[in-house]
Amino acid sequence: MQLILKDVTKTYANGVQALKGISLTISKGMFGLLGPNGAGKSSLMRTIATLQEPDSGSLQFGDIDIRAQKDELRKTLGYLPQEFGVYPKVDAETLLDHLAVLKGITNSKERQELVRALLHKTNLYNARKKNLGGYSGGMKQRFGIAQALLAQPKLIIVDEPTAGLDPAERNRFHNLLSEIGENTVVILSTHIVDDVKELCTDMAIINKGEVLLNCHPLKAIDDLKNLVWRKRVEKNELVDYRQKYHILSEKMIAGKPELRIQSAENPQDGFEQAEPDLEDVYFYQITRVTTPVSQ
Repeated sequence: MQLILKDVTKTYANGVQALKGISLTISKGMFGLLGPNGAGKSSLMRTIATLQEPDSGSLQFGDIDIRAQKDELRKTLGYLPQEFGVYPKVDAETLLDHLAVLKGITNSKERQELVRALLHKTNLYNARKKNLGGYSGGMKQRFGIAQALLAQPKLIIVDEPTAGLDPAERNRFHNLLSEIGENTVVILSTHIVDDVKELCTDMAIINKGEVLLNCHPLKAIDDLKNLVWRKRVEKNELVDYRQKYHILSEKMIAGKPELRIQSAENPQDGFEQAEPDLEDVYFYQITRVTTPVSQ
């Protein structure tokens, strides 16, 4: 089953053009949607999730025309938005049971088995009687995935799921998403490059409402081979280097900036060749000024 988007556009009442002809084909597995804050990622996720209507374009999931059959899409959709609220004075088991009723699971035995299975799957079973107000950020995100899985969805959308999580919680969440993605279409919308590098078999980079790149992460990295160079410089040299080179990124290492630049030829000047990574791909696409492409 595939999610196929063709020429999807959206302009808000204030004149902001959030989506400019987005076209993507997303298959089963983990798909990373990468872009800076304000790139249009959340607008696209809300459009796919039927929370807002696009101005034009088509959205198809399997046999479902999303624009014409919103209720059918919702039956098979699991959605974890960027801002996921919980009732702080209700325990996880009770709230998950209540949400299952709202999903139409009326058989109490079936519902109880499903709730317990999801609490185990998200590693929350031992904290099932704890009020959600006492959960950590990572535990709340895992509860969010549990509620998203209630209807055994075929399409799952998670919007900025690891923002603010500590490394241990982030790893737990990654493992959970990876397991879910084996049999489901999972769209991971994020601005964190490592999330896509570690989880996704396909990806797109978007910025200012446009698709800049759509391909396998390893292919995107391979396309930058022999084009990335690095050098550590003094802070007072930064302005000159910024004017002279196409800088992909600047990182502080032991108090000194390390520059990574893109150049088809050896720039000399003390630079050494570097192995490209997905962060280089991301900054190369975001900072260049050529026409967006799809590969």
